Amino acid sequence: RHPLATFFHLFFRVSAIVTYLFCDWFSNSFVACFVTILLLLSFDFWSVKNVTGRLLVGLRWWNQIDEDGKSHWMFEAKRVPTIAASTEAEARIFWLGLIICPVIWTMFFFSTLFSLKLKWLALVIAGISLQTANLYGYIHCKLEGQKAISRVTSRLFGTTDVPKTQSRRISEDGTEEHGKTSTR
Repeated sequence: RHPLATFFHLFFRVSAIVTYLFCDWFSNSFVACFVTILLLLSFDFWSVKNVTGRLLVGLRWWNQIDEDGKSHWMFEAKRVPTIAASTEAEARIFWLGLIICPVIWTMFFFSTLFSLKLKWLALVIAGISLQTANLYGYIHCKLEGQKAISRVTSRLFGTTDVPKTQSRRISEDGTEEHGKTSTR
């Protein structure tokens, strides 16, 4: 149902990896390669966090800082089942891309470290950071969405096993937001 979102979910990720592997063949400029890969990683982070996660699996996350300086992680899950929002194949592509790419960047980290190409180390660390931040956010989104489902079923059956430390808000578009407070 969302072929363009599926394409861009993989395009920026794969382009950054391929550019990292083969940029020496196309350019002798370290700065040009570094900036190109960093831009691709940034485009990937933004598109996955704000667009493809919402379209392909019905999840979204973000971080807010209130007036007191406290950091609040917000997780949003659509109330409709994710199968209705996208196809099973799109969801599988989303999760595989989300899991495999940080593993690849971690392998790049060790190969860069052991080959002593230390000038690339900052770029590889940026790749790991951006990729794992999205993975972390979406894993928590999925877990919070499952907690919301268990909360609804516990209300239906009269059990109160779920702790009430999570704040919940339902927005106009039928999505449910969960906030988790932590301090910096």
